Amino acid sequence: MAANHGAELLASWDQTSAIAEAELRKLRHDPIELFTRIVQPLLWLLIFGKVMDRIRAIPTGGLPYLDFLAPGILAQSALFISIFYGLSAIWERDSGVLTRYLVSPAPRWTLVLGKALGGGVRSLSQAIVIFGLAAALGVQIRWQPGAILAILAFTLLGSALFSTLSLIVACLVKTRERLMGIGQLLTMPLFFASNAIYPLHLMPGWLRVLSHINPLTYLVDALRTLMLAQAHSAVGLATDLAVLTLTLTLLILLAAKLYPRILV
Repeated sequence: MAANHGAELLASWDQTSAIAEAELRKLRHDPIELFTRIVQPLLWLLIFGKVMDRIRAIPTGGLPYLDFLAPGILAQSALFISIFYGLSAIWERDSGVLTRYLVSPAPRWTLVLGKALGGGVRSLSQAIVIFGLAAALGVQIRWQPGAILAILAFTLLGSALFSTLSLIVACLVKTRERLMGIGQLLTMPLFFASNAIYPLHLMPGWLRVLSHINPLTYLVDALRTLMLAQAHSAVGLATDLAVLTLTLTLLILLAAKLYPRILV
């Protein structure tokens, strides 16, 4: 019985990694996408970050504002890349690729997890760029190898979460135009109702409540704790990891149920 269970898990992992590899091949064929998506975080750090650091308008608990901002922009970058990831599912439906996926014997959750991992890896290249820019701007980065690996892992986890959310939206709306509209509608509330550009204690009470159910808040908290030499977690890395992992798991299960609906 244990051997059969182990074989099933191995088969599921093989199916998941195959889907993730297929997603990464798309990225290799369109490397320009990586460079175009770097522009926005560069502008946030070079313009917004430098100006707000100069005027010292936002209290950040002793951290220079640019230091405080850099992890938030890394999380923002993961969000902005991932929230439109569902467009690829719509393209696959129109090209017939999705039909081949759905008639395969692979469990639906492995297809969704593979896509989530593929979407998550897209954010890692930007994490490297933002790290380099932050270091060039004088941000006091924690350079321990363990911390850097943990940052990449949290970036991957957060991107996978928002990629899965985008896939759910794609399964519901089924058209590129609607997905683009809803994606744009989601990004700003998620971003501004988080601790990415200002501390939670500055928010009004109702917004602070929303921030505590916003997964981006926990991603930013983890990245800030791991990335900065002088930062401390507001809720704890274990809580950040638990919230993000649980949210991703629930979204994968929901997306697995909805995935076939994109064909209807």
